[in-house]
Amino acid sequence: MGQGDTEPDDGRTETVNQRADRNWNELLQELRVSQTGTQILTGFLLTIPFQQRFATLDTYERNLYLVLVLLAVLATALLLTPVSLHRVLFQRRLKPELVAWGNLFARTGLFVLALVLAGGAMLLFDVVLGRTAGQVVGIASIVVLAGFWWALPTAIGRRRRH
Repeated sequence: MGQGDTEPDDGRTETVNQRADRNWNELLQELRVSQTGTQILTGFLLTIPFQQRFATLDTYERNLYLVLVLLAVLATALLLTPVSLHRVLFQRRLKPELVAWGNLFARTGLFVLALVLAGGAMLLFDVVLGRTAGQVVGIASIVVLAGFWWALPTAIGRRRRH
């Protein structure tokens, strides 16, 4: 293993730059999936006020809807920020920094996206079945998303270390 290896015991013989390139490509693949879904969700939310039924929402439901729109826009912005960072920082030899910041924005974007998904389910069940059903589904959605998106990866990572 050469001196440029960043983690000589991981079985790879890549330099710091090669690792940064690989990590950036992996991050981009993940962002492609989440960006598309988030953009579609945001676009869908932006069309809801133009539906006839929107006028029947009560104050709570309208406020929840507006919060969801803001969160969806924020999630979209966070998940697109790594692309913008790459464009602005292109060819400045900052790939490790780009990977670190991209990871932070992606993780934060997924957190906000979880809030939008749970809130969307909450709003839908509130409108269709009532306030209690909406709150139960909203809380259950947060629990499920936190389980799959945070607790499960954390448990797998801990198991790997032991």
